[in-house]
Amino acid sequence: MGLMLACEVALHDVPVVVLERLPEIEWRPKAEGITGRAVDIMDRRGLMVGVAETPITPPTAEQRARIAAGERRPDSLHPKAFPGARHFASMFLLRPESPDLLVPQQLLEEDLARHAEELGVEVRRGHTVTGFTQDDDRVRLDVDGPDGPYRLEAEWLAGCDGGRSMVRKLSGIAFPGTDGITTGYRAFAEIDDPDFHLPGWFRKDRGLLVYEEGPPRFITLEFDGPPENRDAPITAEEFQESLRRLSGTKVTVTEVKKITRFTDNARQAETYRSGRVLLVGDAAHVHSHWSGPGLRLGLGDAVNVGWKLAAVARGWCGEDLLDTYTSERHPIGVQTLEIQRASIALMRPGPHVDALRRLLKELLLRDEANRQLTALVDDLHISYDMGDPSPAGPLVGRYSPDLRLRRSDGTVRVAELQRTGRALLLDLAADPGLRALAEPWSDRVDVITADCDDAPADALLIRPDGFVAWSTPADPASLTGALTRWFGPPAGTA
Repeated sequence: MGLMLACEVALHDVPVVVLERLPEIEWRPKAEGITGRAVDIMDRRGLMVGVAETPITPPTAEQRARIAAGERRPDSLHPKAFPGARHFASMFLLRPESPDLLVPQQLLEEDLARHAEELGVEVRRGHTVTGFTQDDDRVRLDVDGPDGPYRLEAEWLAGCDGGRSMVRKLSGIAFPGTDGITTGYRAFAEIDDPDFHLPGWFRKDRGLLVYEEGPPRFITLEFDGPPENRDAPITAEEFQESLRRLSGTKVTVTEVKKITRFTDNARQAETYRSGRVLLVGDAAHVHSHWSGPGLRLGLGDAVNVGWKLAAVARGWCGEDLLDTYTSERHPIGVQTLEIQRASIALMRPGPHVDALRRLLKELLLRDEANRQLTALVDDLHISYDMGDPSPAGPLVGRYSPDLRLRRSDGTVRVAELQRTGRALLLDLAADPGLRALAEPWSDRVDVITADCDDAPADALLIRPDGFVAWSTPADPASLTGALTRWFGPPAGTA
């Protein structure tokens, strides 16, 4: 998440240095797709443009029934079989709203590196933070670089250094949660047994087995406790034994191309800020990998705090703006951990869980229940408190729709207008008084006057992270309060 956060801050002309421990991008198996709200985030920053999306093909009634029933047929259990599908605890949901980007996380990292270079972000690879101190106005870092140790001073430090975050530990931020109860492997590998197993997703007596053909990809999950040593090298024999236990065969692994070991420990930092130190992504929360929440949650963290950090660094806003990062994102992390714990619980072997899954599958045949769970899994349900009293309007606090706007110079989407990382005030009723109210904030808020056939309101104030901070029918005079709350007083005022 370091690159994403750096880009978000640099969009506002604030200098950023990224200290990356790894000398190059790591190509072990990671997230294999960008899903849910993360797709919208990418679109609103112009990232992954041109990457093929998974088209939406609405499943037939028969396919819906098969998904809900959880049949163990090769063509019914992988999301690629039903574009637009999502899974929860290996039970497949339907997701007709928008396409996914089925690309490995490493391609996103490459695109972010390109974007960071364009924005002038200084990325130092092979540099590791070994310690730091902070006072009221600076953070002083000890860094171990390729040419030896050195000191670096900064106004702010963002720990984007993963679940074992050194930044979090040195900050003294507690990281409570639950230990893992599973050991899993995700691997691209070759086997010598053509009759090994049918492809698909299968609940077994010991856990879960996933097998995909062309190129062969495997996921195993066993409920026998966490790995004794997650850092130990993974041997082909170790992975082979897991495959044998779950499949009931004597399959032999002839080659392991890429492999990673994981568990389902779930922990969350008590706060995402301590003085001049912030935590983002896995440094703030860890959980199981099912349904790919980590990338989506981390990107949401980065776009939430990036513009706020830039506003404070530029002197537009006071440091209290950064407190809204924890108040807005911490509850989302709590909910994600709960969803992931529930997912693991529903994949456990045994007749009691079998009964619970049958009940849930029946409920998921109902469109409303399916939509609600899909929204939870995809982070489409998120809403933030925009103030007390909260400005009126049904969209306030929610993610703004990607409206198509007609202007004299053509048609443009809201997502395209947000690629600068600036806030937007959409004037959809040609109101000169509204534009006059917003004029003092023109150095940080873009005012767009346009026509829109499906306008949900006459005017919308959209934060850089895409969430609506104000809209009509609120009194136009209240716009001044919303602009001041989120973007500080106008230039030249106290």
